[in-house]
Amino acid sequence: MWDTSNDYRLLVAEKSVELFLRTVEGANLKGKWNKKQALQAARKMNSEIQTLYYSYLEPAAMIATPQISLLEDQGMEIVEALGGESWNRQFMELANREEKPKLEEALAKIKFFLNTISGLRDRINLGEIRDPVMGVDIKKGEILSVSKHPGADQLLVCNVNMHERAITVVTNDLDVKEKNQVAVAMLPPEVFMGITSEGMFLGSGEGILKDVKGDLGKLPQKIPLEALNEARNLVENFLQ
Repeated sequence: MWDTSNDYRLLVAEKSVELFLRTVEGANLKGKWNKKQALQAARKMNSEIQTLYYSYLEPAAMIATPQISLLEDQGMEIVEALGGESWNRQFMELANREEKPKLEEALAKIKFFLNTISGLRDRINLGEIRDPVMGVDIKKGEILSVSKHPGADQLLVCNVNMHERAITVVTNDLDVKEKNQVAVAMLPPEVFMGITSEGMFLGSGEGILKDVKGDLGKLPQKIPLEALNEARNLVENFLQ
C-alpha cells in the first residue's frame, strides 16, 4: 500500500492550485476571459486531490482513477476560461510597459500551475518514489539565446527551448552558451531583480550540466543524483 498522503506529486499539485488562486485573484489580467469559471474549476481540483490523498492506491492504480482525468479536464477548462491556447499572449499585448514585469511573474505562476497539473499523470506513472523532486517536471531543454541580466553582472538570462514552448531561466553560470543541452527543473517561478525565471538548470560541481542526453521536453537521461539536490530543497521550501 502506497502512502498517497505523503506523495510529493500530490502535495505540489495542491500547493500549485493555491498559488493559482492567489495569483488570479491578485493579478491585473486585462482582456476577455472568464475569471469566475477559472476560479471555480481550480477550486474543484482541491476535492479531487483530497480524494487521491486518502486513496492509498499504488501509482499504477492511481493514474487509472477518475480523479486524474478530472484534474486534466479541469486544467483544460481553465485554459479555455483564460482565453484559449494563446491566453498568455493576449494578456501581455494589453499590458503597458510598467505593468509587464509584474504581469510576466503572474503569467509564469499560472503556467507553472497548469504544467504541474498536466504533467501529474506522467510523474505518478514513474512509480513509488518518495522524493521532493518528483513533485515537479525535470525536462531536457536547449538554450536558444543568452544575454546579460540588465541589473546584475553575475547573472545571465537564457531563452530555453523546451520543445512545446520556450521558457526564461536566470542563471549564475557565466559559461552557458547557445545550443547547450541542459536539464531544467520546472520549479515555481522566481524573480531575480526584475526578471522572472521559470525554472532552474541542474548541475553539480563545476556549473550546470551542458551536454544532457535525451529528447527535448522529456525526462533527461542519466542525470547525476547530486544535480537534483538544490531542486529538492526548493520544492521543500515551496511546500512550507
